Amino acid sequence: MSESGDSSVDSIEYALGGTVDAKRRLEIQDAQFGHVSEDLLDKLQIRPADRVVEVGTGPGGLSKRIMQRLGSEGVLVAVDYTKSLLDQAREHVANVGEGQFQPVVADIRELGPWLEGANVVVGRTVLHHLPLVETWLGELQRVLSPGTRVGFIEPEFRAPLTRIASFETELRQEIETLQTWAEGIIRYYTMRDLSPGIGATMELAMRMAGYSNLTYAWNEAPADASTIENMLLFYEEVRQKYCSLGIMTNEQIDEQKRRVAAFPVKGLPSVWGTHSVTAVV
Repeated sequence: MSESGDSSVDSIEYALGGTVDAKRRLEIQDAQFGHVSEDLLDKLQIRPADRVVEVGTGPGGLSKRIMQRLGSEGVLVAVDYTKSLLDQAREHVANVGEGQFQPVVADIRELGPWLEGANVVVGRTVLHHLPLVETWLGELQRVLSPGTRVGFIEPEFRAPLTRIASFETELRQEIETLQTWAEGIIRYYTMRDLSPGIGATMELAMRMAGYSNLTYAWNEAPADASTIENMLLFYEEVRQKYCSLGIMTNEQIDEQKRRVAAFPVKGLPSVWGTHSVTAVV
């Protein structure tokens, strides 16, 4: 694939945003996912000479962690449909490790030649952006060579709602605000026919597709200052989309942001976490 974007790829609309604020939110996300990401890469046993294909690269947070593990014969094939994000990723990994960084502009929904020769296929918080992603996981298993190691990290917003809803505290308004935030995300992805629940069923789906040597881990993200900043940036990132879909009005978003900004840094229940799965084809 060429690094230059084409009209078909550039016309795809990312479910979230592509602004400077979005870049900052993804930086926060990378920091929050630090130990989870390193644990996944450890389990994938990335070797210095591996050819690693990263799907949904974005601005390169995970890419940098991968490049640190590659030697001079190693290659990271970074696949994303947004050339500007791949340009950011290239800058992010500059002078990191000895491996080669090969960006590919492509829509990962269509499995392509960028998968050829892969020793490892990895993605972080990307599968839930795909419609009927279970089919995609099955097709991926079919086209990869035996022995390819595969690993994904996916967020979970639905299950923590049970704790939030039952959380007894004097912080009643804060709890209601957390519920509104999580429920909005779930509604948004569902209305766009995407896959917000894939994290919870990912291990079973991959097992049924014929992957082997599966490992699974659940990690709960603590509610802290970075979580609050992430929530504020997220609301601004999806403002227009929420309004167009009738999820919230501008006024409601402003009110939710006001409430989030007033959150105490301590004492809040976790509002999300991650599912991590590794496997072998």
